[in-house]
Amino acid sequence: MLTFIGLGLYDERSITLEGQDALRAADRAFAEFYTSRLLGATVADLERAHGIEIEVRERAGVERDPEDILAAAETDDVVFLTAGDTMISTTHVDLRLRAHERGIETRVIHGVTAQTATSSLTGLQNYRFGKATTLPFPYAHGADGLPSSVTETIDENRARDLHTVVYLDIKVGDETENRRADSPEPEGDEYMTADVGASLLAEEYPDLTGVVVARAGSPDPLVEAGRLADLATREFGDPLHLLVIPGHLHLLEADALVELAGADRETLEIA
Repeated sequence: MLTFIGLGLYDERSITLEGQDALRAADRAFAEFYTSRLLGATVADLERAHGIEIEVRERAGVERDPEDILAAAETDDVVFLTAGDTMISTTHVDLRLRAHERGIETRVIHGVTAQTATSSLTGLQNYRFGKATTLPFPYAHGADGLPSSVTETIDENRARDLHTVVYLDIKVGDETENRRADSPEPEGDEYMTADVGASLLAEEYPDLTGVVVARAGSPDPLVEAGRLADLATREFGDPLHLLVIPGHLHLLEADALVELAGADRETLEIA
């Protein structure tokens, strides 16, 4: 049996009760934290809270060679953990399908995901979000300017009056070794912050409104709206951060951004 469990957004308490029960009952637990992670808890915190040893896998050990995970699931009750929801943004459908090919039963236990939390914190209506995109570090895509995957997603969503979630790049472990020689050399893992993301987006969209969501799921989340060029000059505290580029706003959404995110109503595009 292979059970995929979403850990939620922040710490060892963010998991659902159903997920907690499955984790504590498992024979073995695997996890990956290269696509997202819990900033309020270490692996050791998770192990202490749930009474089980957690074997963390890098990207290659999940996406290219998950043999040890699958072999264990053929005979034991195995769980696979990710931050957020295990099948939203952090997508492991390939691993699930590999398990099915080997006759391994699977199930999914959901966790709170960043996109639904973003809708809740900002007051932007969830059904008005279009396709999401990820903004990579410049050294990660190697081209000048914004990648077309980012600009095309934002432009297409705005043409349909839809909001765009822009996930900000995370590089962990040996992934940070791939940066160019002239790039900064931060210590350890690297998280793009909202001011850096806004600065990159402002090269193409300086006057568009952006909404920063920082530390969703934590005791001190932050939501702040403004022109992208202005957001690029501010600081938003500890990660994780993401940005939203709104489409034309319903009146209630505009009220929410003014009240909850400090937006200037005069700068908002209201339908």
